[in-house]
Amino acid sequence: MSRVRSVAIVGVAGRIVDVEVDHSQGLPGFCLVGLPDAAVSESRDRVRAAVLNSGLPWPTQRVTVNLSPADLQKRGSGFDLALACALLLVQRRIPEQSLAGAVVLGELGLDGSVRAVPGVVPAVLAARDAGYKRVVVAAASGGQAALVPDVSVLAVSDLKQLCAVLRGEAPSPTPAALATAADSPVPDLGDVVGQAEARLALEVAAAGGHHLYLHGPPGSGKTLLVSRLPGVLPELSDAEALEVTSIRSVLGLLPADVGLIRRPPFVAPHHSASVPAVIGGGSGLPRPGAASLAHRGVLFLDEAPEFRSGVLDSLRQPLESGELLVSRSAGSVRLPARFQLALAANPCPCGRFGSPKLACECTPLQIRRYSSRLSGPVLDRIDLRVGVRPVRPPDLEQSAGTETSSIVAARVAGARQAAQERWGQRWSVNAHVPGAALRSRWRPDPSAMAAVTRELDAGRLSARGLDRVLRVSWTLADLSGRVAPTAPDLAAALRFRGVSGAAA
Repeated sequence: MSRVRSVAIVGVAGRIVDVEVDHSQGLPGFCLVGLPDAAVSESRDRVRAAVLNSGLPWPTQRVTVNLSPADLQKRGSGFDLALACALLLVQRRIPEQSLAGAVVLGELGLDGSVRAVPGVVPAVLAARDAGYKRVVVAAASGGQAALVPDVSVLAVSDLKQLCAVLRGEAPSPTPAALATAADSPVPDLGDVVGQAEARLALEVAAAGGHHLYLHGPPGSGKTLLVSRLPGVLPELSDAEALEVTSIRSVLGLLPADVGLIRRPPFVAPHHSASVPAVIGGGSGLPRPGAASLAHRGVLFLDEAPEFRSGVLDSLRQPLESGELLVSRSAGSVRLPARFQLALAANPCPCGRFGSPKLACECTPLQIRRYSSRLSGPVLDRIDLRVGVRPVRPPDLEQSAGTETSSIVAARVAGARQAAQERWGQRWSVNAHVPGAALRSRWRPDPSAMAAVTRELDAGRLSARGLDRVLRVSWTLADLSGRVAPTAPDLAAALRFRGVSGAAA
């Protein structure tokens, strides 16, 4: 009997799988057990052809293969190489201890070539966290596997080369170097004219990691503004970049020659997207959706009322916890989903409601139905709500003095640095600080809290809304270089909240 370790991807995380092979007396046969899907079941024929075409023997007695743990669904072709190695071990064609402490990943072609499989980065992360220090992958995946620190990578192009390396007959190949991820040009904030309040809200959202809701008539610049948000966000840290890269690796969206993704992702699904497409799902174990793709970045829902109500309400959980617990018949998985939500909406289906110059064509019932698609519980989780007015001719004439993304990004970086010094390693941005901490240790001066207390007593502000107002006020203080929020900061946070009595 022999045993080789591999990895199964569950959601965006990996779990170690033992590929066990028993070679026993009996008529020639091959039995594969351990809850394999169709792709894994077909590995018998792929592996047999690959072994024979590599000039290696195929067992002539009964072979039983077990993928353990047996209650975990095994999917995909990534177990091919581990199965071939286990078969060769049981026949003593490679040294018995050559794969001790190693994890093997890869698909086999019929000619014995080793091909890349999706999810190499989270698989290697899982192997490292489980205590394994060496991984064997396809040559095309070697660079991505090497992104994970503290792991030795053996990247091979075919089964024959792997056997030669394990026998000591050939040197271990070096993984190919990866190119820096080529960033596509990001639209510049300097292209936006006017909209001073909306620009400030965008800067506050970037500095504190807050959720943003822009509402106004068509053509006022809502989509234009939100599309500039990634350009003012700081680059991802090493740990964050590894998380984002892992998610794209699982979905097969990571080019083989690209390294860590440093820019915060920007994901804008179409308004016809279903609930599984946004939060994750699919047959068998759930796979990541748009919310997980936007992890550590921005999820933008343009024309938000056009999305199905189920899609919008399904975002309540990640807005609070930063993750999704998705359950299907095959099991439940936790998917990372700590994103900034940006919403954009028209005031009514025709977009003219509230315009002083254009007549609205919608009935009162249509307007109510349209606005009610954004439920109160969802809006209560949005920190910044800003009305965007149509651009006026004077705004176009003053466009030459508009600040660019680089100028705003410098202020955002300074504000985040101030927050990091205050919170330490506990929280990365103000939006992640628990309300209990803000109301106790970091509570603003009571005199500055007078307006907020008044709104809370009047019922115009919920307890959740209070916490979000405090978070925004800290971000405003960080942008202004103050050590604590003042009364004007809290008043501005209330106005961004859309509280009707904030001016009192």
